[in-house]
Amino acid sequence: MAVTQAVENGKLVESASESSVKKAAKSGLDKDAFLKLLVAQMKYQDPLEPTSNTEFIAQYATFSQVEQMQNMAATMELSRASSMVGKLVEIQSTDKNGDAHVFQGVVEYVTYENNKAYVSIDGSLYSVDDVHAVIDETYQAAYELAAAFVKAIDKLPSLSNLTIADREAIETLQAGFNKMTAYQQGYISDDYIKKLQKYVERMAELIEIAGGDKDEDDGDKTEGPDETDKTEGSGDGEDTKTEGTENGGESAGGTA
Repeated sequence: MAVTQAVENGKLVESASESSVKKAAKSGLDKDAFLKLLVAQMKYQDPLEPTSNTEFIAQYATFSQVEQMQNMAATMELSRASSMVGKLVEIQSTDKNGDAHVFQGVVEYVTYENNKAYVSIDGSLYSVDDVHAVIDETYQAAYELAAAFVKAIDKLPSLSNLTIADREAIETLQAGFNKMTAYQQGYISDDYIKKLQKYVERMAELIEIAGGDKDEDDGDKTEGPDETDKTEGSGDGEDTKTEGTENGGESAGGTA
């Protein structure tokens, strides 16, 4: 995977990943720095008033305690970072200009360098100290679902401009809300829930009005039993005519 770096005004811009790694490398004094201070103190001590053996032993004991505490802290840090693998986290990093960078990503793996733990997100390393939050997938899914629901509600026309053409959108939103769990619905404000209910009620009114108009049209069309009566009347005429013919035949036969 190629590594690229942004360029602004002819200068390379430090990425959030680089800023995070540099800041972690410079943070605090490790046991090596403490040992260097101890050696410098021994080297440049006053020969007329040298440090006593008791003081050196006490400082060495302090150095041992610092080393143990740092080793313990490093182990805990690595364990904490390892537990984030595969999880969604939020990174908050500040570059050299003081600009804050906040983003989310899934931790791919954890590495440990120079007594510091780093998490890899999208191929870039970030100090574990810059991990602001570990986000639960259930929470993230509920949050994104609620955000999408609110966005869809905002796209609807006002109640006064609602038409029957918006029926599918309203029914889809209602069905989606009904399928949500109580936990997911909890991330939607009461205002938007009430708003959806008003849209559902208004759409029901529009459907009823549209259905009433259709029934009236059907009623007008059904009023034509006159044609049926006319047909029946024609039939009766034919039957009458036939009967008359038959009677006429019988009369002719009688005359004969």
